[in-house]
Amino acid sequence: MEWLHELFKKSPEMALFLSLAVGYAIGKIKFGKFQLGGVAGSLLVAVLVSQVGVQIDSGVKAVLFALFIYAVGFESGPQFFSSLGRQSIKEIVLAAVMALTGLLTVVVMARLFGLDKGLAAGVAAGGLTQSAIIGTAGDAIAKLGLDAAETARLQGNVAVGYAVTYVFGSFGAILVCVNILPKLMGRSIRDDAIAAETAMQAGVKVLGPDQEDAAPSLVGRIYELVDEPRRSIADIENANPATTITIERVKRAGKLIEPSPALMLHQGDTVLAVGRRDAVVASAPLLGREVYAVEGMELTMLKREVVLTNKTFDKKTVAQIREATAGGVRHGIFVVQLSRMGTVLAMQPDTVVHLGDMVSIYGAEQDVKRVAATIGDTIVPSAKTDFVYLGAGLVVGLLVGLLSVKLGSIPLTLGSGGGALLAGLLFGWYRAKKQSFGALPPGAVQLLKDLGLAGFVVVVGLQSGLQAVETVRQLGLTIFGVGVVVTIVPMLLTMLFGRYVLRYTNTAIFAGALSGSRSANPAFGEVLDKAENTMPTVPFAITYALANVFLTLLGPLIVALV
Repeated sequence: MEWLHELFKKSPEMALFLSLAVGYAIGKIKFGKFQLGGVAGSLLVAVLVSQVGVQIDSGVKAVLFALFIYAVGFESGPQFFSSLGRQSIKEIVLAAVMALTGLLTVVVMARLFGLDKGLAAGVAAGGLTQSAIIGTAGDAIAKLGLDAAETARLQGNVAVGYAVTYVFGSFGAILVCVNILPKLMGRSIRDDAIAAETAMQAGVKVLGPDQEDAAPSLVGRIYELVDEPRRSIADIENANPATTITIERVKRAGKLIEPSPALMLHQGDTVLAVGRRDAVVASAPLLGREVYAVEGMELTMLKREVVLTNKTFDKKTVAQIREATAGGVRHGIFVVQLSRMGTVLAMQPDTVVHLGDMVSIYGAEQDVKRVAATIGDTIVPSAKTDFVYLGAGLVVGLLVGLLSVKLGSIPLTLGSGGGALLAGLLFGWYRAKKQSFGALPPGAVQLLKDLGLAGFVVVVGLQSGLQAVETVRQLGLTIFGVGVVVTIVPMLLTMLFGRYVLRYTNTAIFAGALSGSRSANPAFGEVLDKAENTMPTVPFAITYALANVFLTLLGPLIVALV
């Protein structure tokens, strides 16, 4: 294995990508209904690879995790801030229960197995995957007034306990959140994630990527007029006031004629009618016989997203806007969708619109440009990332993470992860309000989440795996076994409390809250992967922020109670 050691010494990044590739391959293998998933698979492979000796800079881990957690916050910012309020009480209680059960489990296990203060605090840090406990417990040990040698021994044991238990601390959280919790709830994360998304959209049908309606609501049809009575274009377009169509092309005697409201249509004319399906079907008797592939009747339609900035329409209902808008202004334009902060609104007559709402309009190119200028700012689709906005968000988040407030002698800080998450939430929320800048395409967000989380976990495995295995050899399996209990028992107790006391009913929402209450980022990544949408993120963001405070406080408490 010496050649592998030399190879990874020359190129440690190779160990990272090897762990990712093999880990994700293993994660796809199903053992009955059980499946590890890519993150857990990568962690296990990284621990195995670490045994040949790999040195990888901790800065890589910090960068990858910052990218992951910022992208998560950015994607969920709009929903997060709209969800704050009384509805967040369950998440606050859940995070508190996790911290309390974690403390009790550590103290009981330490007394049963005779662990000293250092090992107990290290087991808590690793088993609960809260690295900040190492710092707070070390500070508390230094203040005990022990001699220098004993202080150093206990502080060293904190690191030992952490190294032995951290790997399963990450892996065990995945098992509980992704495998055990759905069995308790009786429903899959994916099914409930879809249900939560549907409920959030208030029954509005939202198509996913690569999905199309078999019978689209907007259609174009070509007709040949067969009736003798002449009618103007305006008569046909306004025959049914409730639903309108537009005549976009007229062909007479083999020549195209510019359509206008006053133009009289003759028998034998060919017209292109565009509109909502019900209106086109209702108007068919006036138009005659449907025909196909008539030369010159082709028309390319355009769909554009426009941010509402015109104060004239602010806080008006859809019906009021329609009544106040001249027919000539809206002629040829159809509003396809109305959304606010990423949530699609039911476009009913009494739906109230606000500045910053996103309006999707559809029509001929010249009509779309005319109406878009009246509504507000047009958003042109782009696959490019606004790195000015992305970089600024990460800088702000990391600066916030450096801030520290002391509660007595205990320093409290969000850390780089909490700071990046908070900045992502804020920057994502502001981007949803002002969509003319700060683009971070969905594909880029997904890459940052996947690579950031998996890469972070792999670096943890590469750095801690060798020490963890070696310590288990020296001290036996006692500490490892205690770590397993500290990882699993608080999560199971909190899960039962959440299910039967707090009455969580949605598996995806509950999984997000549970993983956040343990600050279990790998587990959260797997939850997101199973959900295939962002529904678990809002509860995770709330409980994660609280867990960074509650779990950090455990360090001094464990030193005092053990």
